[in-house]
Amino acid sequence: MTLCGPGRIVSGRSDNCAIRPVRRRPGEELPFNEVSIVKLRRLLAACVLPLAPGAAQTTNNPYPPIQATEGVIRVDYVEFATIPDIDGVAARMMLLLPEPGSRNVFVNDMRGPLYRISADGRTVTQYLNIDDPVWGMDVQSSGRERGFQSFALHPQFNERNSPGFGKLYTWSDVTDRAPTPDFTPGGEGDSHDTVLLEWTARNPAAATYDGGKPRALLRLQQPFGNHNGGEIAFNPLARPGQSDFGMLYIGNADGGSGGDPMNMAQNMESPFGKILRIDPLGSNSANGQYGLPADNPFMTGRRAGARGEIYASGVRNPQRFGWDPATGRLYVADIGQNIVEELSAVPKGGNLGWNVWEGSFRFVSRSAVDTTSPRADRDMTWPIAEYDHSDPVLTGRAAVTGVVVYRGTVIPQLRNRILFGDNPSGEVFHISADDTSARGQDHVRRVLLNSNGAARTLLQLIREKNARQGKQPATRADLRFGSGPDGQVFLLNKADGVVRQLVPPNGSR
Repeated sequence: MTLCGPGRIVSGRSDNCAIRPVRRRPGEELPFNEVSIVKLRRLLAACVLPLAPGAAQTTNNPYPPIQATEGVIRVDYVEFATIPDIDGVAARMMLLLPEPGSRNVFVNDMRGPLYRISADGRTVTQYLNIDDPVWGMDVQSSGRERGFQSFALHPQFNERNSPGFGKLYTWSDVTDRAPTPDFTPGGEGDSHDTVLLEWTARNPAAATYDGGKPRALLRLQQPFGNHNGGEIAFNPLARPGQSDFGMLYIGNADGGSGGDPMNMAQNMESPFGKILRIDPLGSNSANGQYGLPADNPFMTGRRAGARGEIYASGVRNPQRFGWDPATGRLYVADIGQNIVEELSAVPKGGNLGWNVWEGSFRFVSRSAVDTTSPRADRDMTWPIAEYDHSDPVLTGRAAVTGVVVYRGTVIPQLRNRILFGDNPSGEVFHISADDTSARGQDHVRRVLLNSNGAARTLLQLIREKNARQGKQPATRADLRFGSGPDGQVFLLNKADGVVRQLVPPNGSR
């Protein structure tokens, strides 16, 4: 049964509700009942009630600093490829993935282009531009957080006569809001839409996309302009015949603003603040455009009203996730509010706590967490690594990113380490992939890059590259990770257009 009302998720096609969220256009006013409720929500969200003396210990600095020099791993790198500028502005790279059945890789620019890079990195070809007017999508890429968020190539992309042949998926913010959204947040807020599209190439090996217009699988109305869509991905470890093969995981943030003012991450009727899992080739969803996997955790009626698409809940901004090739475990880098950044395992049906918890601590406000009783709810899934925004190795702002679990042998010093990092500063971190029972930042150590005998952070390398490019030095790295064939690890950024590949000490790939 679909429940409606302020703060509830509502199917955009439902006609069974007495009160339905209004899709407000600029200049339009909300009905009185919704205006009143929105104002009340804002008032409550802005208030932090005083606590009795001794009842709480609040702070904006819950952790001591990460060790700057102890346990540092130094690795070599090469400049693998260069992605072209657009109008003199560096490529805003978000994700790099291997092409199934090939040794090529694909990488996207947040403004719309999707590039194929040859196995040796020497040839970069624009395969598709989802912002091309011919597709009618008009990517919304203003600001740092909106745009072509992520893409995924079906594991059967290059397998002729298979169901997934030629299929790729894009997850993007768009300005076009004419179609009715499948999901609305409720209440006030209609910044833009985020759309999951399916593209079908006739010949995937062609130099450029040769298929027709994309098919929309699902569309969400975004209430605010920040933290919208996250990563989409197929489990690279799943094999044909296994239940996870061909299932698409979708990171979907809590809708934005700050503090999850609509309380959507803990609302199981809402797809916001969740990691979703769908069958893109299925059709048993409410809109008939995708499938709901039978083994999803809330398909069995275990929790009344919970959406069948939900794989895990309680996330704020699940920008990046990845699987451990040795254990099959899924990990997510979930961007925190203003205090704690976290790296967490994601069990099926797990609740990562937001917005009751920010990392291991009770969320109080944008300026404080309560450290009185950390991890006090046994039903939550707690982070395996955390750090706070005041850490001196950072550059003033913080946002966790990742995740690569390195089980390869080519770079021995990284073997059996989980790699993640901090987006603005470009710091790369590592923790053990075999002992994930730790907590906090005590076990978090740095990865630095060898450059002419010196150890550098990614941001330092970017600034040096900017100088050679004749550009102003970047103030932030906007770090993202990429994965290639045979466990290759790449570092992306949004400031110099360079894709860097981590390599063994002799510099070979």
